[in-house]
Amino acid sequence: MDNTFGGISSVMESSLYHNVHSILRELDCQPQAGSACNKGMLRWTLHNRIEKCPSVSVPLVKVLIKELEKAERIDSKIRIIPLLHTLLYTILQSAFIPEDIYQRIYVCLKSLVTLPLPYCAIALNYARQIKMEQTTPGMLYQRRVIAEHNLRNDFYQLHEKVFVFMDPAVFPSSLVSALKADVEGLDPGGDALIYKRRVMLHTLLAVIGKQCHVEKLAQALENLGEDLDLHFQEVVAIVEQRVEDGTAEDDQYKTRLQEIYQDILTVAKDHLHPASNTETHLPSPEVSFHIWTKEDDIWNELVNFALMVPMDRNSACLDEDDVRRNSVVSTVSTDSGIEGDMPSSEFSSLMLDSQGGAEDQISSQSFCRRPCVRWPKSGTRLTLMMEAIKGSGGYGLTKEERNLTARIVIMGDDRTLGRLAKTLHTIRKREARHLLLTKRVNQEIYYIPVTNQSSSHAQEGLSGPEDMLTLAGYLGSVDPWYDCNLNGLGAMILKLAQMQSSHSSDSNPFLLDIISYYTRVSQQPVHLPVYSVKICFADFTSASVEEVFVSQLLIDFPEIKRFRATLKDTIKGSVRYKRNSPQELYGAVVSLNYRKASISDREQENGVTLTTCGMLVTVVPSCRAKSLHSVNISFQDINPTRTITAPLRAVSANIRVLENRSFSLCLDKDSRRTFKDVQSIEIFPCLDPGYCLQSSAKSKYTFAEGGEPFIKYVNKTLTLPINTFCGTDQ
Repeated sequence: MDNTFGGISSVMESSLYHNVHSILRELDCQPQAGSACNKGMLRWTLHNRIEKCPSVSVPLVKVLIKELEKAERIDSKIRIIPLLHTLLYTILQSAFIPEDIYQRIYVCLKSLVTLPLPYCAIALNYARQIKMEQTTPGMLYQRRVIAEHNLRNDFYQLHEKVFVFMDPAVFPSSLVSALKADVEGLDPGGDALIYKRRVMLHTLLAVIGKQCHVEKLAQALENLGEDLDLHFQEVVAIVEQRVEDGTAEDDQYKTRLQEIYQDILTVAKDHLHPASNTETHLPSPEVSFHIWTKEDDIWNELVNFALMVPMDRNSACLDEDDVRRNSVVSTVSTDSGIEGDMPSSEFSSLMLDSQGGAEDQISSQSFCRRPCVRWPKSGTRLTLMMEAIKGSGGYGLTKEERNLTARIVIMGDDRTLGRLAKTLHTIRKREARHLLLTKRVNQEIYYIPVTNQSSSHAQEGLSGPEDMLTLAGYLGSVDPWYDCNLNGLGAMILKLAQMQSSHSSDSNPFLLDIISYYTRVSQQPVHLPVYSVKICFADFTSASVEEVFVSQLLIDFPEIKRFRATLKDTIKGSVRYKRNSPQELYGAVVSLNYRKASISDREQENGVTLTTCGMLVTVVPSCRAKSLHSVNISFQDINPTRTITAPLRAVSANIRVLENRSFSLCLDKDSRRTFKDVQSIEIFPCLDPGYCLQSSAKSKYTFAEGGEPFIKYVNKTLTLPINTFCGTDQ
């Protein structure tokens, strides 16, 4: 901590300049073999350097300001967003920034507001935050730690929590414990007093500056005992009052905090002992790690979060409650409870039952009724939410101000995002009728692409290599900073987990730091289109099924696929050719009716009948507008060396096999979501369940008397919003 305000040599300043330029060069260069995995390491190394040596924060801010001004001058927009995020995160980690530096930052950000979206939106947001930090030093750090660790106070009551869900289909079971240790193993005991000391130490240091005796203050805070919470509440009240008042009474704000600083040193003066921890760097957020095995896991954890269920009453405890509730048979009472209203038969039976040893009760005509237990019809978390709203059930529920924020981090590949789209659709269906979570919990979705399959793995039924991270590639093409920090680190996450599990070493902070940076900085969503598919089976006794997918849909004819594989070997000369039936020689006859996509949004109805041995429907997202989302439909010829026709681009499609045969269907490359014996499918953009409910209810709400209905302006289609560093303008 002695280096907090210390000077810095020209050698270190030159080293910082080199570090920043190395990060920027990665954005300008095309990815090369072996270099993609090192991209995010440079950014992590730079911020890790600030934690170890706080004195580098001010010169690093100066370097970042110069690079921002240069990027604007030469119109290098690809550098602006990474520099903005790096600048704010550096300020968030810093203990003290001089007033003249704040002024330079604010002037630089004001000049960036004239740029187009998303640059102006991010620059404006950060300009407001930095202006608030300038007028109220320590505010950003204090609010961040209070929200991420749920430090109870009466003045700033936002609560955030990070939920990490890992797809077991991607991660080997042998690495689960190592990953869990990396994500959850670095929490410093979970003691709220530790975070309160850090908040007070950082806030007082940011306000008092070089006159603050850091070591003495840290020792005093550790020896305060029960008075620590009183001083913490007072500091939070002063900071929040300062935010409300704005720029008024600047001297009074600093004077009040200096008085608290002197009081703390005075109270603990006679009991000072060496402090065990004098760190002021930003602690990692509260993170819970989950293996995503069931579809309702995300919903259950969100309900637990909304109900503020303690950690010792986790999902397993609630499941036991559910079983206990379902095992109880309710005894329902239908009478009014008045003896005179009871039927004579029931009255006499009660009299006879009570004669044995209870004559004194008979004389007073006081009857003991059978015990009745009132349980809900279904012991689900939806029931718990309804009970909490009514004030029963033993769980507290926050008000509808949406003070809770759940940051849902998904780790996996395209298969995982397909499951996530299905889960999101299910949650939206529940929320369409009962607005429980939506009113109380802000839900932010993050995606860390990881896959256990190499790019050379060939997918069955298709020629060429299989890419399990197509959606991650799209996110990287939209957001270069996402590509730099996350796309290049997927393989490294598995390698680090393997190293830790084999060597049984301590938890590695790398993965947790990546999650912390990603969830704190990336607040701009990219909307991935979600498509619905209605599946009709060849067996007419089976009911149709409606599913959703977000990356691709594969249609396959099993018997033709086997013949095609044989034909492929025949072409190579490894297998002797055999005569087969015409269906196997040419494929299956398929009818396709589709609405052709167009830029002018004037879809055309088209139809075609052709012979194919397989079809692939891939989703084509658009970074400009949701109305431009579409699907590509490609066909597979029986001969691997030929192509039937060029791919078709459509908004919706209806596919039916005309012969007495069926096909199999695989969604989002996930073998767990495979359907067999399918006769026909219908593909269309997934409608938001909330929109469907409102439109079917014929909402009476309008903007004015006789005006257009409000439902006309409600979003019709459902998308999967993945938070990135720049987002898209939709």
